[in-house]
Amino acid sequence: MRKHTKLFASIALALGCTMTLTAHAADKPLKAVGITVGSLGNPYFVTISKGAEAKAKAINPNVKVTAVSSDYDMNKQFTQIDNFISAHVDMILLNAVDPKAIEPAVKKARAAGIVVVAVDVAAAGADATVQTNNVQAGQLACDFLAKKLNGKGSVVIENGPQVSAVIDRVNGCKTVLAKNPGIKVLSDDQDAKGSREGGMNAMQGYLTRFPKLDGLFAINDPQAIGSDLAAKQLHRSNLVITSVDGAPDIENALKTDTLIQASASQDPWSMAQQAVSVGYDLMNGKKPSSTTILMPSTLVTRENVANYKGWSSPH
Repeated sequence: MRKHTKLFASIALALGCTMTLTAHAADKPLKAVGITVGSLGNPYFVTISKGAEAKAKAINPNVKVTAVSSDYDMNKQFTQIDNFISAHVDMILLNAVDPKAIEPAVKKARAAGIVVVAVDVAAAGADATVQTNNVQAGQLACDFLAKKLNGKGSVVIENGPQVSAVIDRVNGCKTVLAKNPGIKVLSDDQDAKGSREGGMNAMQGYLTRFPKLDGLFAINDPQAIGSDLAAKQLHRSNLVITSVDGAPDIENALKTDTLIQASASQDPWSMAQQAVSVGYDLMNGKKPSSTTILMPSTLVTRENVANYKGWSSPH
């Protein structure tokens, strides 16, 4: 009897191994990935697209990756998602123009059997979200700003497109500034479009309207660089600018003579790689322990920029 038991155990073990191997071998292939981001004119989103493509190609060298720019246009993004559905992609990485209004498009994609992973900003109905801890990023940048101004002065929060990442950064900033009663926020609701041109135009307006301006928090690095250019053109100095991204452009700015003094970092390459990994696991029935993955932010300043590793990329 014992011999039979051992024999059955051996057969079961052998079958178990075979089944495990077969299940693993039967992972769904990753044949096509669609990516829609805010603007491919922003190096941050270019890095997200490249990071995602590199990870997808590591899974399948023949994968087809299509990256498009929504230009913060909701209708355009709906059409892009429709196109991805028609193209039968396996996964969509979505940087939503509007986190709530995008839901019907997300549901349509999921109904078509496509895994949708929100990247950088949340998207209602997505299978998972991978983003920077944006509240923390806003807190870091504005804490630095408040300390540089010794807790008193007039500042502007230069807002941007109302996606969750931007809203979170501004909220993080406001919680810190609220603890400094000596700091007066002159403006916090102007959308500088997330771009260098937008930052430049907004800053020109602020400097014309406000004769005394001590500091500015820009929601991303392109806006900060545009704001710095505007201040230079209007011959305004004694201003502290902080932002979020830790982009290559800001590394250069921190090493040269600019008003930009700090940026809370993100890591778009790593974020995109993680999003593809999570998406591929979901395609194969493996759910992440949490559907929202927050990546920590660190503050890059003139003092530590020399040791800053920058946005990760292939080594």
